[in-house]
Amino acid sequence: MAKRGNSVIGVDLGKHAFKGVVLQRKGDSRYVLTNYAKREVAHELTSADDLAQELKALLKELGGSGKACALGVSDPDALLRIVEQPETPVELLLGALRFNGLMVLNQDCKEFVLDCAHASANRRTAGTSGETDSAAGNVQVSTETTTKYLVAGMLRANVKQISDAAAKVRTSAEILQLAPICSFNAFEFAYPEIFSNDAFLLLDMGHVQSTVLIGSKQELVLVRAIDYGGKNLMQALSADGALETNAARLMLEQNDAGMTETCRTSLIRLATEVRNSIGFFEGQREESIQRIFVSGGLARAELVLQTLSDELGLPCEIWDPLEMCEVALPAAKRQALPSEFVSLNVACGAAFEYLRN
Repeated sequence: MAKRGNSVIGVDLGKHAFKGVVLQRKGDSRYVLTNYAKREVAHELTSADDLAQELKALLKELGGSGKACALGVSDPDALLRIVEQPETPVELLLGALRFNGLMVLNQDCKEFVLDCAHASANRRTAGTSGETDSAAGNVQVSTETTTKYLVAGMLRANVKQISDAAAKVRTSAEILQLAPICSFNAFEFAYPEIFSNDAFLLLDMGHVQSTVLIGSKQELVLVRAIDYGGKNLMQALSADGALETNAARLMLEQNDAGMTETCRTSLIRLATEVRNSIGFFEGQREESIQRIFVSGGLARAELVLQTLSDELGLPCEIWDPLEMCEVALPAAKRQALPSEFVSLNVACGAAFEYLRN
């Protein structure tokens, strides 16, 4: 395998907007953000040509034509599960999933491009039990009878569309990951102490759906999609189009009493699902969630964060995927970054995954 470069473009192929970052690795531990961009997607992209057109425009703004790309994809049709199996080499588990998905996942996987890995971060690249742990230098013998694996899949047709689009814009798509996994990886990089030692909940509020990820001490414990996103909130605020969207957003920012109540009523649905996820996690383990880390476009609105905090009885705060990165940006982009980083988690996660492997 050819050696990977020290610079990469991380791209988040969202349903409402494409986001991108350009990251460079300098030495073993220094990472530098040199550019970022965002482009709203006005219509549904149904072909590789449509996707290529939008991707080309984003790459042009990033100034990174010809560089390697790592892609994160928001896909409601994707498959993302945590399964518990006897300790099995990943290659054998993948084969079982492809040929007998009904037995392992209770779902036919023949139309999916699949991948899987250990659910625990410190075992993602480990071999089977009895192999040497290079970090510790000791032989590790597993006493567990079962192991948790993360299984991810995208429909083959969707993967082909993305692959064809990348080829059309002459970029090398080195990594293709699902958006929730990118977000989890970005949090691991940005907040290593919390990731390694605590239980935490990541709430990523997208345009079409939101995702809850619960992790504990480097392990991904729960992942679920919630059928609620920015589109639902804006439909409620604009009364399904009776009020112009920008006007509704401005009234919300100005704390209009009517908009505030509409926002609160709409968000109760999301808060209920998040609360159910917390209850499930805490019921299964002797751990508790102390705070919630929020990302996505909706997280820019203070009222949204405050409403969720009130409904859940836990502090909800935005997190910065660039927390551990240096910033080398032009003045205008540097000034705008504090209002933009909240939606760069997926793009950053894809880029980190490329640079660290």
